[in-house]
Amino acid sequence: MNLILGIETSCDECSAAVVTYEPGQLRVQGLATFSQVRLHQPFGGVVPEVASRNHLETVNPMIDQALKQAGVQTRDLDAIAVTNRPGLVGALLVGVSAGKAMAYALQKPLVPVHHLEGHAASLFLDTDAASRLELPLLLAVVSGGHTNLYVVRQAPELWPPDFLKRSLVGRSRDDAAGEAFDKTAKLLGFPYPGGVWIDRTAQGGNPRAFEFPRALPQKATLDFSFSGLKTAVALQTEALKRAGTLDERLPDLCASIQEAIVDALLTKMWLAVREHGCRSLAIVGGVAANSRLRGRLDAEWKKRGLETEPFFPKMDYCTDNAAMIAAAGAFRFRQGHHLRGAELLGLNALPNPEI
Repeated sequence: MNLILGIETSCDECSAAVVTYEPGQLRVQGLATFSQVRLHQPFGGVVPEVASRNHLETVNPMIDQALKQAGVQTRDLDAIAVTNRPGLVGALLVGVSAGKAMAYALQKPLVPVHHLEGHAASLFLDTDAASRLELPLLLAVVSGGHTNLYVVRQAPELWPPDFLKRSLVGRSRDDAAGEAFDKTAKLLGFPYPGGVWIDRTAQGGNPRAFEFPRALPQKATLDFSFSGLKTAVALQTEALKRAGTLDERLPDLCASIQEAIVDALLTKMWLAVREHGCRSLAIVGGVAANSRLRGRLDAEWKKRGLETEPFFPKMDYCTDNAAMIAAAGAFRFRQGHHLRGAELLGLNALPNPEI
């Protein structure tokens, strides 16, 4: 059994976690996360300088708290995993520097982790998903920064180093789905992050009250586009303001926005399932927590020919967290993909890598 410390500072969550791993089983022993939502709310979005400065203040306390929860000492660790790509460069550098310092001082292996691979690995935390998933799997990473579709044909222990690049079959050409939620929420006056507010306000609203665009509807592509939705919502919002009916129509408006995003996501997901012969579907990332997306999937998966019901990470592991980074690091460590000694000192933060 391996004991892995994970560190995540790619954006506005500072997180550390301790995970135990043996083939087929990942268990979170300790998880500490400081969310910067309140720090960024006055600005309506993440301010990179504010994020990186706060990471400097909180990364060591989060590491200490995660180790304490797990009841382990640093000497007990088998490896340290840290997000080094992609993300805000200043924020990434804080976590990378902390991970490098610990690994070098403790003479432990350091595992650099791609943030999206962490989201993919979150599917296996504290569940028996590894034994229940039917391959090939359509994996959707749907978050504030990414909307990507991957066809997964191997167990995570066998994922190649270029797994994300090799498996990618669809992606957003502009805004991610999470961005679409947050940007349209901002137009409506909701605080950051706005996705949860649209989800809540949409309860009881009519999802067909307003017709918003579903871009790239053609079957020839599995890509997404959400920028046109933002423009359409802005125009409709201004019209409702002029009519003095925005407040009373807000539930219908939120429900219609949410339906447009969910429709776009599911249309491409089901198309990818059919085109690639996928037997299972999994959704990871912050948008995986959306109630309408989950509800639609519950109602549709059998009709679409899936052999198992859709898989989601536990709610605690949908948003950015270090447990998922430790999980991805555990798989890579088991494969021997890690850095040691002087070699690890050359690790850098890559804000926008190719994969």
